[in-house]
Amino acid sequence: MFSQISRYYNLENATLTTRDGRVIAYKRRRFCPPGDPMPLLVEVTATQGDRLDLITARTLGDPEQFWRICDANNAMNPQDLTAEPGSAIRVALPQF
Repeated sequence: MFSQISRYYNLENATLTTRDGRVIAYKRRRFCPPGDPMPLLVEVTATQGDRLDLITARTLGDPEQFWRICDANNAMNPQDLTAEPGSAIRVALPQF
């Protein structure tokens, strides 16, 4: 259902049966891993107007992998990482 590079790939599938008998399939909740132990690839300094998808494209080659940078920085909101110009953004080595 999800590609191998998706953050949801390894999550367990689950089902819920409603009172009227419908079965609803879903993925279990994903908990963000601690970012500090992740091996660092590079550290990037946020500039005015920077966007996380652009940083991800430059450093990891795929803008859709922005969630990896969020994980490495313990960030739940991607915009928080680029909101303050001059802030350091950790880019960890991808863990598969």
